[in-house]
Amino acid sequence: MLKSVILIGGPQKGTRFRPLSFEVPKPLFPVAGVPMLQHHVEECAKVPNMKEILLIGFYQPNEELTRFMCSAQQEFKISIRYLQEYAALGTGGGIYHFRDQILSGGPEAFFIMNADVCSEFPLPEMLNFQKEHGEPSSFIILGTTANRKQSMNYGCIVENQQTNEVLHYVEKPSTFVSDIINCGIYLFTPEIFQHIGAVFQKKQVEICINEHTNGNGWHRAEAIRLEQDIFTALAGQGKLYVYKTPAIWSQIKSAGSAIYASRLYLNQYHKTHPERLATNKDGGPRISGNVYIHPTANIDPTAVLGPNVSIGTGVTIGAGVRVRESIILHGVTLQDHSCVLNCIVGWDSTIGKWARVEGTPSDPNPNDPYAKIDSETLFRDGKLTPSITILGCNVTIPAEVIILNSIVLPYKDLNRSFKNQIIL
Repeated sequence: MLKSVILIGGPQKGTRFRPLSFEVPKPLFPVAGVPMLQHHVEECAKVPNMKEILLIGFYQPNEELTRFMCSAQQEFKISIRYLQEYAALGTGGGIYHFRDQILSGGPEAFFIMNADVCSEFPLPEMLNFQKEHGEPSSFIILGTTANRKQSMNYGCIVENQQTNEVLHYVEKPSTFVSDIINCGIYLFTPEIFQHIGAVFQKKQVEICINEHTNGNGWHRAEAIRLEQDIFTALAGQGKLYVYKTPAIWSQIKSAGSAIYASRLYLNQYHKTHPERLATNKDGGPRISGNVYIHPTANIDPTAVLGPNVSIGTGVTIGAGVRVRESIILHGVTLQDHSCVLNCIVGWDSTIGKWARVEGTPSDPNPNDPYAKIDSETLFRDGKLTPSITILGCNVTIPAEVIILNSIVLPYKDLNRSFKNQIIL
């Protein structure tokens, strides 16, 4: 039997995702019409012999998380449980802390995946690859190709090109090491816990020595990072292999990358969920490209939507509205002739008549097949860098106003136009 573990992090993270992460835990933010985590759960549930999905993080158990788990369990007919860490234990510390829960029932292997990645999740392919490569207890990292400059922002993998064994692993190197990067999706056997346990023991000894000599500071031996502490040590030992995928992959670190991930998933729906894609119908709005519309949304037939648009529950869109490359969250009202481009419009916000809310696309270079989306920083040289516009929840934009490349925090009632600003 198999299990899956999804690492969902906790509230101190997600700072690049504000103000959206104020309202909902980042892993539940809707991407292409469904919570980010649901894409992971759907793919795990398809794998034969998959018995359980464990979510590990340090969010307080909350209503949204419980509701998501209940509905996903019913829909995908698989056990889903949340295991709460007492503190941030890192990517390796969390799974080591809950190793008894992961190993209960005797799984022969288990997947580990980060919640903030968008992928086709080639899980069956990784299982086949594991059977064909190395000994049965080998560990598999999912890798993909990035361009030389961007690869330094990720974990870099040097492989034996004949066997795909990982010879060398460096997390975010300062110089170019390899264009194969870590996708944050792994396939482990129970033997991985021996390696994590060895790191744990070593850290405990180091902490004891430091406290004895320095007498100050308190560190956690349980805080273990898979990437720096485990993969770096395992590389070159014949235990670690990389399965490279040419399929879609992106991190979802910022709101701009959520719009990009939404585009990738909407495009995939042609294969996986054609029923989720809106089509042009008599009496309906004009659809251009891939668009998801929740059945409860009320849209005027003269509106034009797409490409890459996701419309949430209970949204109202008036006459002549134009929406492109945007995520419109539940309860939003877009009044007649408003225009929304490259934006995320927060829950229950209102955009007035003839208003224009626009951001700058932050897409990868279309002429470079290995380009990834940059994890953009909010500020560069003391200025807000132009990027998509984000409206927090319950923001009201008056009629005939322009909001350009700005972030508006929740519960703001604006009275004029803004450009390149964070409106507090």
